[in-house]
Amino acid sequence: MPTVLITGASRGIGAEFARQYAVDGWRVIAACRDPGDYDGEGEVHALDVTDGDSVAALGQAVAGEKIDLLINNAGIYGPRNLSFDELDYDAWSQVLRTNLMGPMRVAASLAGPVMASQQKKMVFISSKVGSIADNSSGGSYIYRSSKTALNMAVKSLSLDLSGKGLITLLLHPGWVQTDMGGASALIDAVTSVAGMRAVIDRADAADSGRFFNYDGNELPW
Repeated sequence: MPTVLITGASRGIGAEFARQYAVDGWRVIAACRDPGDYDGEGEVHALDVTDGDSVAALGQAVAGEKIDLLINNAGIYGPRNLSFDELDYDAWSQVLRTNLMGPMRVAASLAGPVMASQQKKMVFISSKVGSIADNSSGGSYIYRSSKTALNMAVKSLSLDLSGKGLITLLLHPGWVQTDMGGASALIDAVTSVAGMRAVIDRADAADSGRFFNYDGNELPW
């Protein structure tokens, strides 16, 4: 039975990942800020990705495990619709701590259990708005930059650990009907997660460090 560990698993895309993998017979380890908010299958651990002690505690809790798939899903959007001259720099710092440093901290803490597994996959939920080549509308400075930075960090990770068999993927989930995406988003979480799972399932070493849409199409940097 393969094992998946999902951060931000109590709602939205994270909760749907947990549900779908559990239905397919995977062992699910869920991680979220408040374990009481998680109502899915498997075991659950408290995790604040911005807190080094919290991440270290999770690492210690699963130190003896073999985690085939780590899904770094936890993230925040931050303040919306801020113009260049009204940016909230404290909020920007918090978004970077959550969306960039948080996933990298989790990856470092759980590298051992992932590398000990059969599949050796780390997935990072990014966003198309982090693509520099695709940015034709401007704005969204805070969220965009956090995902662009994550893309670069994971690309470096893929190169640094390529010789150890680790497969890293950056995935855009689409515009999803969640608390973050809003009710007017184009697709539901079931569709998004099913698509991303298909990408994850077929990924091999040649895909490591690449940036994919939930439908399998590769995205520009």
